[in-house]
Amino acid sequence: MTDTIELIDKVLSDLKTAGGVEACAAVSRDGLLIRSSLHKEQFAESFAAMSATMLGAAETASIELGKGVPNRVIVESSQGRLIAVGAGRKALLVVIVNQDAGLGLVLLELDKAALSLKELLE
Repeated sequence: MTDTIELIDKVLSDLKTAGGVEACAAVSRDGLLIRSSLHKEQFAESFAAMSATMLGAAETASIELGKGVPNRVIVESSQGRLIAVGAGRKALLVVIVNQDAGLGLVLLELDKAALSLKELLE
């Protein structure tokens, strides 16, 4: 188990080197924090729960509308973006990026990290 935790930490660490990524977290589908790299660690557990709820609601709505499972949920504000993407049946990966981040590069790195997380947990 320790090896898996170290590998998850490595996935998060590598993801955080993508331009503009300020924080990231691996979260279970039911909203429990697996691991995180957040500036305010005291908010990590509530952040995890809210992110899982957000992605779960988007998936439910999209499926009910006959549009299939969404690839990701992106929340944009004037100060940055929050992006959540599924990482298999057990987890999701969430990043917070600043407003100047190149979205294409972040999404590419996020998708690669989500695949790595999925492989680690399944």
